[in-house]
Amino acid sequence: MKFEVQHTLGDSRARAGLLHTDHGDVTTPIFMPVGTAAAMKGIFHRDLRQEAHAQIILANTYHLYLRPGMDIIEQAGGVHRFSTWDGPMLTDSGGFQVFSLASCRKLKEEGCHFQSHIDGSRHLFTPESVIDTERTIGADIMMAFDECPPGDAPRDYAAKSLAMTERWLDRCFDRYAQTAPKYGHYQALFPIVQGCAYPDLRQSAARNVLQYDADGYAIGGLAVGEPTDVMYSMIEVVNEVLPENRPRYLMGVGTPINILEGIDRGVDMFDCVMPTRNGRNGQLFTSEGVINIRNKKWENDFSPIDPAGVAFVDTLYSKAYLHHLVVCGEMLAAQIASLHNVAFYLWLVGEARRRIVAGDFKAWKETMVQRLARRL
Repeated sequence: MKFEVQHTLGDSRARAGLLHTDHGDVTTPIFMPVGTAAAMKGIFHRDLRQEAHAQIILANTYHLYLRPGMDIIEQAGGVHRFSTWDGPMLTDSGGFQVFSLASCRKLKEEGCHFQSHIDGSRHLFTPESVIDTERTIGADIMMAFDECPPGDAPRDYAAKSLAMTERWLDRCFDRYAQTAPKYGHYQALFPIVQGCAYPDLRQSAARNVLQYDADGYAIGGLAVGEPTDVMYSMIEVVNEVLPENRPRYLMGVGTPINILEGIDRGVDMFDCVMPTRNGRNGQLFTSEGVINIRNKKWENDFSPIDPAGVAFVDTLYSKAYLHHLVVCGEMLAAQIASLHNVAFYLWLVGEARRRIVAGDFKAWKETMVQRLARRL
């Protein structure tokens, strides 16, 4: 795996790059749609490619481990063949899911004991078993197993959590070195920088991961309850340490404004469930602001969903029709809104890249942030 920084700016840390993987190249900055079960909710892979112009997607290790299970995925020849997605793919490690299962999990030095949210069965994730699972899934980029503490964690808890995450990280890279890809393509392993909202812990964690000379680095444990300005500050602290010649991945973030601010601070890769989750609830992101299509004001608005949108649904259907579908609970409403939102997110990072190359990213970003904050 190789990463090229192609364009930089003098008034921003934003950069345009190119990530080479065995399943194709990815231009950065990039947004990765989240396919929890190796599928985007309500969106065909064809439309992800042709309408949303997705280049790389994310699948979830925790969910795929529980269902359909590793035997099925291995029999299929890996997640690419199983899902028919032939482009680059990233798998998270399950660390965030462990964080969200606080009521039914126990963290120990060996790993995390947890109960399945599906049937209550008991399982153990260790750094070694997670690497084995990600090898079997077969994504191009694997994430190291970590603990994701809450954003408001006390300092003593944050420090102990980070120390364990770093011990687990050693075990992840040891297992990674002892194992090989199963399906003939290279798999990268990204370490995750934790440390909650404590600058010294974040800086120390960022310095620690440099020892692995990894293909890329991730920033985790943000957008989990801390104020937005703190999140931005932690990104700056970490990116002062992480190398310029590797991609930087901000995990699970976030709103369109969050993404632009992250790009401005030197982040290259993003993922978030927000485009599809919020779309299913009738919220649309556009270049002019946010629309709650459930509102009665759209009941007789026969203008296109988004005249400036890039997906076919944006100009084919009217706001009134989508409002009707949402109010009726029609499945098509979630499909239309989700495809629109994913396409918008990918347009946004693509336009950011074009502005970086053109040299006017900073001014464009400030204008766009004001627009994106509107409630239409």
